Amino acid sequence: MTATLDRPAPAAGPATGLVGTWQLTRLALRRDRVVLPIWIVLLGIAPSSTAGTFETLYPTAAERAGLTTSMGANPSIAVIYGPAFDLSTAGGFTAWRLGGFLALLVALMAVFTVTRHTRAEEDSGRAELLASAVVGRYSALTAAVLVAGGASVLIGLIETALMIGAKMPSAGAFALGGATAATGLVFTAVAAVAVQVAEYSRTANGIGAAAVGVAFLLRAVGDSTADAGWVSWLSPIGWAQQLRPFADERWWVLLLPLAAAVVVGGVGYALIPRRDVGTGLLPPRPGPAEAAASLRSPFALAWRLHRGPLIGWLIGTAICAGVFGSVANGISDIVGQSEQARQIFQRMGGTDALVDAFMAAMTGMFAMVVALYGVQAALRIRVEETAIRVEPLLATGVGRLRVLGSHLVFAFGGTALMMVVSGVLLGLSNGMRAGDVGGSVGDLVVASLAQLPAVWVIVGLAVTLFGLAPKYSTAAWAIAGLALLLSLFGPVLNLPRVLLDASPFSHVPKLPAAEFTATPLIWLAGVAAVALAAGVTGWRRRDVG
Repeated sequence: MTATLDRPAPAAGPATGLVGTWQLTRLALRRDRVVLPIWIVLLGIAPSSTAGTFETLYPTAAERAGLTTSMGANPSIAVIYGPAFDLSTAGGFTAWRLGGFLALLVALMAVFTVTRHTRAEEDSGRAELLASAVVGRYSALTAAVLVAGGASVLIGLIETALMIGAKMPSAGAFALGGATAATGLVFTAVAAVAVQVAEYSRTANGIGAAAVGVAFLLRAVGDSTADAGWVSWLSPIGWAQQLRPFADERWWVLLLPLAAAVVVGGVGYALIPRRDVGTGLLPPRPGPAEAAASLRSPFALAWRLHRGPLIGWLIGTAICAGVFGSVANGISDIVGQSEQARQIFQRMGGTDALVDAFMAAMTGMFAMVVALYGVQAALRIRVEETAIRVEPLLATGVGRLRVLGSHLVFAFGGTALMMVVSGVLLGLSNGMRAGDVGGSVGDLVVASLAQLPAVWVIVGLAVTLFGLAPKYSTAAWAIAGLALLLSLFGPVLNLPRVLLDASPFSHVPKLPAAEFTATPLIWLAGVAAVALAAGVTGWRRRDVG
């Protein structure tokens, strides 16, 4: 009996390591019962809705016949939408117009979902409590992979079913849906590695989002440069488009993302036993024994917490603004001679000249993305609160408003700085090609700053949730995501005005094409101020934690 008791416990096998996976999957689905359906429904229905507008955009056979040649020969357009293989059909046009963006968005969805249910749970300490019970070592990651990967596949299936229902060729519909789903699986695997490497959820999200950004830039460089077309084959987003839905599908390309998902995902699982719960493979740098005088204030602490994400977002914003600003002068070829297409594109960002309408659309797009940073920065204090780092700080005599205000400086001031940077780089790159740097920079900085009240509405609502309903503060991501998807796809899908108006970005004057009107900006600023005041009041009155 003694020998039996002293015998070492057997190593946890695959079955033991997966104990509790089903329960954790159900928990993850319950927690994401609001966010995931928004992603799934909007991304799933976008292709079929866009396909229905093709005949309105290009009603004559002559207009359709010249689309592929004009689009494929224009590197400026290829930077945004990718290569044009066959735009003579509704399916081919839809795959070109939305395929790259669908792959981009489903990749971000997968990264955020995996991180939220793995590394974020370790940050809060809940994962360690579960690990001390009967939950297997691989269960949390497996549950997150099932949720993110399953959502990706479901989006692809909905796209396929609705495209077939819209009387599109079934082969092309399966290719489009498969490309979206496979891209989601690749970045689910990328996130599985990121959460093992990083020690904090914000770092893991940063690594995953950076991987998505690099994939998009590789695709853009390869598709817009004749001598470097091979570069797009280094990108999973490029693979999604090279599958060529509705344009003589190349089914073997689908093996690339599937193989990458298996290999990269396998690396993520292999890294799990190499680290402890709550730690990452990249250990944090040990700090000095005593803090410098410059760090002895709540704002200095907030700066240390926010500087990494802020710098990363600024760099990404600057690069993307420079790229998109440089292609503005070639954007007129995107609609050829179709007056209907001009009108619909101008609805997305302006009312007059097409280049100005494009730049207005770009400033709006950057504002939507910057709003995501604003939500991340506003909710950073919630992360500190759940990690029990705010309460000891308040115990030193530091007031609540000073602690919250230190973080909100980056939520509101950081978004303002990013919009200025995007306006400067958009104007500079466009002005250098158009020969009017000063005028272009000035117009686009003003246009970018006009988007700030809408951005601050999203940030203010995040603060409201933090102050009044902290347990539901993550719903701020759903608010920001819904506003982004409505603004991005709503005009193309011809959604009712009442739905479009649910996004604060729909109320901003579309500068530099439209006339400046201050009234909507004042209303948006007022809504943001009320939301901010409600959140601050709630934070002052509620219990910490």
